[in-house]
Amino acid sequence: MTLSPEQKQSVAQWVSAGASLSDIQKKLAEQFQLSMTYRDVRFLIDDLNLELKDTAPKVDASDVTKAPPRATPPAAPAERKGFFDKAKEKLGLGKDEEPEAGPADEAEAEEFEEEAPAGASNVRVAVDKLVIPGALASGTVTFSDGVTAKWLVDQYGRPGLTEVSRPGYRPSAEDSRAFMQELSAALQRQGY
Repeated sequence: MTLSPEQKQSVAQWVSAGASLSDIQKKLAEQFQLSMTYRDVRFLIDDLNLELKDTAPKVDASDVTKAPPRATPPAAPAERKGFFDKAKEKLGLGKDEEPEAGPADEAEAEEFEEEAPAGASNVRVAVDKLVIPGALASGTVTFSDGVTAKWLVDQYGRPGLTEVSRPGYRPSAEDSRAFMQELSAALQRQGY
């Protein structure tokens, strides 16, 4: 598109007055009925050997006292809870707190130790090779009472159970702890 000398003179005046590319684009449409794309206006400015004025104030980088204050990043959200922190919270445990053993728990622990070898648990966790869509990891779990379910860890690190073989089932506190331990070990073996 070719501009008349008067139109070129007007564009030069707008640029020297500090107009932006979008301002020039609007003025060309309003005053001369010329419809140009933003890119075409940019090329026009280049063709006319004009330089747009930088509207941002320049700061002497050598003197930090003259620098405008930097935008402070938003306050960091409260510490994000990890998978196991959330699980401990659901079990009513603090972040670094271990469950207290009462007389009944000690008796159950002794029975448990007799039933299973040291470090073993009656909760079995398997990790899927093909992850459930939308999950970071998934697999199956069999609790000590034989109830089975599919588990998953979502994008936010939240654990969940689906397709539980017994509707309304909630694992015991011991099974929950064992599940979390087995899940942690299984995910670590898989490189998570």
